[in-house]
Amino acid sequence: MSKLTYKESGVDTKAAAALVTDVFGDLRRRTETKRKLFGAFGLFAAAYDLSDYKEPVIVTGCDGVGTKLELLLEHDMLETAGKDLVAMSVNDVLTTGGDPILFLDYIGIGRIDKSQITRLIAGMTDWLAACDCILAGGETAEMPGIVPDGMIELSGFAIGAVEKKELLNPERVEVGDILVGYPSDGFHANGWSLVRRVLREHAAEFTAEEIKGMLAPTRLYHEEVAALKKAGADIKAMAHITGGGLTENLERFLGEKGADLAIPAWNLGAIPKVLAHCDAAGVIDTFNMGWGWVVIVPAADREKALAAGPGARELGVITAQHGVRVTVG
Repeated sequence: MSKLTYKESGVDTKAAAALVTDVFGDLRRRTETKRKLFGAFGLFAAAYDLSDYKEPVIVTGCDGVGTKLELLLEHDMLETAGKDLVAMSVNDVLTTGGDPILFLDYIGIGRIDKSQITRLIAGMTDWLAACDCILAGGETAEMPGIVPDGMIELSGFAIGAVEKKELLNPERVEVGDILVGYPSDGFHANGWSLVRRVLREHAAEFTAEEIKGMLAPTRLYHEEVAALKKAGADIKAMAHITGGGLTENLERFLGEKGADLAIPAWNLGAIPKVLAHCDAAGVIDTFNMGWGWVVIVPAADREKALAAGPGARELGVITAQHGVRVTVG
C-alpha cells in the first residue's frame, strides 16, 4: 500500500514557498523605499532598527476585513480586500501619533491560488507604499477542509513607533476643544453584517454597480495626520471611526467628558438607500456616518485642522456632560 504525502492531503509546501519568492519578492519591494528592514526578508522574524528614535514607544494594531470580505469575493474585488486589511490596522497605529513601520498579514485559504493571493498582496502593497510602511512578512496557511472553497481568512498586524514625548495623551482633552472630521469613502470595513442583510432582503433595489461603489476600500488617513503635524496643530486625540460608530470610538477615551456633534445627512452613492432600511438611532452606533477620522484640537487650531484634508468639517465640541450625542441633518 502506498504511503500518503502532505501534498496528497491537500497542502503543497513547495507551492507555498514559491509563492513567497515569486509574489512577495516583487510586490513587497514597493514598500521598502523610505524605510528598510534590518536584515534579510524571509527569515523566521523581521527586524527594524529603531536607533533613529531617541525614546521609541512601540505601538501595535490588529484587525481584519470582517463580513465585508464575502461581498468583496463575490464581486471579485480582492485588491480592495488587501487595502482594507492594511488600513484597518495602520489607521489605528496613526491614532497614537506614531509612524506605521511594519505590517504582517495572515491569509488562510483552502488551496493555494497564486492569482488570488497576488491580487490580495497587490492591494496591501498599494496602501503600504502610500504610507511608507514595510510589508515585513506574514503567513499563508493552506487549510483544505477547514477553509471552504471560495472563501479566504484575512488578518493584519501593524507595528509602529513614536517618540515617548510625542505619544498622544487623550487626558489632555478639555471642555471647549473642538472635533474636526475627515470624510470616509463609504462603510469602510465595519457594519457589513447589517449592510449584507439589507442587500439580501431588498436585493431588487440595488444594482451591482451601486454595491461595488459601497465596497470602496477603507481610507488611509496618513496624509491628514502628516498635514496636522506639519501645521503645528496641538493634536490632543485622534479617533479612527470603525465598529461602534462615532459614539463608541470617541467615548473610549473621553472618560467623564462628552461631546455634542452635528453631522450632515450621509448622501454618498447608494448609502442612503441602505440607511433607509435601518433603525435611525442604531446606524449612529454602527457606521462611521461619513466620517472615518476625527481629531480633537483646541478651538484656536480650528483652521489648521480644517486645512489638513479635503472635505474636513467641524463636527462638534467637547462638553462636561458624559457621553457622545450625535444629531444628523
